[in-house]
Amino acid sequence: MRHDFGYFEEDQLGQLGDVRLWRRILRLVDGQWPWVVSGILLALLAVAAGLALPYLMRLAVDRYIVNQALATPARLAGLAHLALVFLGLSVLAFVATFLQTVALEWSGQHTMHRLRQQLFSHLLDLDLAFFSAHPVGKLVTRLTNDIQNMHEMFTSVIVTLFNDSLQLFGILAILFWMNWRLALALTLLLPLILANVLWFSRLARDVSRLIRTQLARINAFLQEAISGLTVIQLLHREEESSRRFSDLNDTYFTRTRHQIRLFAIFMPMIEIFSSLAIAMILWYGGGEIIRSRMSLGMLVAFLSYMRLFFQPVRELSQKYSIVQSALASAERIFQLLDNHARLPLATDPQQPAELVGEVRFKKITFGYHPDHPILHDFDLSIRSGETVAVVGATGAGKSTLINLLERFYDPDQGRVEIDGIDLRELDPVWLRNRVGLVMQEVLIVPGTIRDNILLDHSLPESALRRVVADAQLAELISELPQGLDTVVGEGGMGLSAGQRQLLALARILARDPRILVLDEATANVDSATEIRIEQAMAKTLANRTSIVIAHRLSTIRRAHRIVVIHRGRLAEEGDHESLMAANGRYRRLRESLMAAQPPAAPEPARRA
Repeated sequence: MRHDFGYFEEDQLGQLGDVRLWRRILRLVDGQWPWVVSGILLALLAVAAGLALPYLMRLAVDRYIVNQALATPARLAGLAHLALVFLGLSVLAFVATFLQTVALEWSGQHTMHRLRQQLFSHLLDLDLAFFSAHPVGKLVTRLTNDIQNMHEMFTSVIVTLFNDSLQLFGILAILFWMNWRLALALTLLLPLILANVLWFSRLARDVSRLIRTQLARINAFLQEAISGLTVIQLLHREEESSRRFSDLNDTYFTRTRHQIRLFAIFMPMIEIFSSLAIAMILWYGGGEIIRSRMSLGMLVAFLSYMRLFFQPVRELSQKYSIVQSALASAERIFQLLDNHARLPLATDPQQPAELVGEVRFKKITFGYHPDHPILHDFDLSIRSGETVAVVGATGAGKSTLINLLERFYDPDQGRVEIDGIDLRELDPVWLRNRVGLVMQEVLIVPGTIRDNILLDHSLPESALRRVVADAQLAELISELPQGLDTVVGEGGMGLSAGQRQLLALARILARDPRILVLDEATANVDSATEIRIEQAMAKTLANRTSIVIAHRLSTIRRAHRIVVIHRGRLAEEGDHESLMAANGRYRRLRESLMAAQPPAAPEPARRA
């Protein structure tokens, strides 16, 4: 297993003789077998037509070209007839190969389309713990490169292996049928040819894997460097980055040169064996002709068949490494499909008709790694309609509360309840429709502002306008040429951090959840934007049970209650004045934050 820039490849996966793996690969073809069988039959037809051509050449030479017993007109007519048959078989081989390619591409495309969709749908169902343990680049590779490797195997490699193997055995059978002595002499070269092919295939497989791995490292480094270009220029790291890329690029260049040297050795070796075979045919066959024990046409046919024999030998040796790569890709894909890292779902999940909005964390102990718990015996009750601000140092466990409340994770011990019902007994879709979440980093979907507010939700135009006004987006939208239909995100206009937050609040208002969680929603915005966000938050928080994670004093003081978390435990709770008077962790935290922050916007009055 190799590691670099978050990329790793399991080198030992996908063995050629793994019957279990091949059986599972073949199950992917369910529903496409008529196309596959058609491709096989067409392959048989194409190979048969191709193998008949040298035999026609033998007939042409023996019956008409060197046969002085026939009259010239008869000889010419016979050659014309054989030429037409030759042309017909060539056209037949072309048409069969064309239809075979279409049939297998059709089945391969459908199979890979279904597999890619199945794999992506499977990923969407996995829990967040799985994604924390698996780099995004690795998962993207499964959906792109690994699927493409399997597609290439389905549509070209397997066809080539089948056709070429069929052609090899067909040629050997015809040669033994025509002249078993000469065919037996030629088989003396087969062990040398086979040893050379196996040697090359093994080395080509290894160097191909090294090249793929190195290319993945280059891609990972380029992604890292281009996304962090500002930091590179700011810290004058251009030379260092260029040196690191040069090292990666030089290694890639060295490995590709090694691959070129392998091909440069293998191809001439095959040509040498081909020349040896032709020399043996000329020596032995010529002698047989002189002794009148072989016809000239048979010698010509032997030479033609030997030319055909070495074409699939070259193909098979080169395709072997591709098959190995595709099998490794298949094994990795099946490992991912076999991973069922999902949170358990209740047998009969509840969907309460009414939601009061009371939240309770009861004796919660939880850690993303079992040996390192983040929350320790944590207890917190939030009344319906209450706004609770959660503060604490970085790593104290604030965001972990959000993950547990949204049921991205289940606690190791204890229960998270809504209206007295354990989250594990609720329908996750129902739960997340009623617990709104606004995070610091807002995802903008490529599309219009309308699309980004509604997503898959529907809302009358009048209600949407009201949501836009409550979210303080009306002024921004009025300045845009297409209004709500202005395209944002990738390929469209960009939005500032504050505008993104207002858009996220509009999403919440459009869905009207009973419980709301704000995670640093006013972080990294200027004072003027903060005022607008505060006004939008006033509308958003109204009549909802809310949990607010924030550092800004104005946001915290809006809460009914402030909860201080220290090292995963509830350290203090109360309002701002009482906690400041207590001179405890909250006061020290506030003083350190105030010293680090610029002056905030005017503070709104504290909610009653």
